[in-house]
Amino acid sequence: MPEDHDWEAYKVPPTRTPVSERTTSVPNPVNFFQSAFSYVLDAPVTFVREWIERWQSKNKFYYYHQKFRRVPDLSQCLDGDYLCYYEAEAQWRRDRMVDQEIVEIVRERMAACKQREGPNQFQNCAKEMELLAQVTKAYQDRYGDLGYHGNARTCLMKQKHRMMEERKAAQ
Repeated sequence: MPEDHDWEAYKVPPTRTPVSERTTSVPNPVNFFQSAFSYVLDAPVTFVREWIERWQSKNKFYYYHQKFRRVPDLSQCLDGDYLCYYEAEAQWRRDRMVDQEIVEIVRERMAACKQREGPNQFQNCAKEMELLAQVTKAYQDRYGDLGYHGNARTCLMKQKHRMMEERKAAQ
């Protein structure tokens, strides 16, 4: 195929949009509003934003998860130490949320393995099934019958009762 096209043989069809010819000396109001918006609003905001970005690029901030210090358990609090009660309750709630996320992650891994393996899921996903069973049993043992309004005190009492039953069963 030749490099140079014969423009006379293959003419480009004319465009259908007419060329606008300016016949008035009055300026277009759209151009006026666009330039006014650009200079009045957009330029100062862009300048401030770029200045902030330059300043932040010098001082890099790294955002990580908030780390809380471990507080004493509810069984270690003294009588009438309400601040210790509150901190133990907050710690228990954080621990419960972490345990819920652990169960959810293991459950998602199990579902992904089942999806990936298909009919061979019972053979190839045995390790994930066993891990899910262990994690859910541990979660059920700790938080099982507490319900939505469970707190650190009822969880501690549940663990105490379970330990007493295990001692009776051992005797």
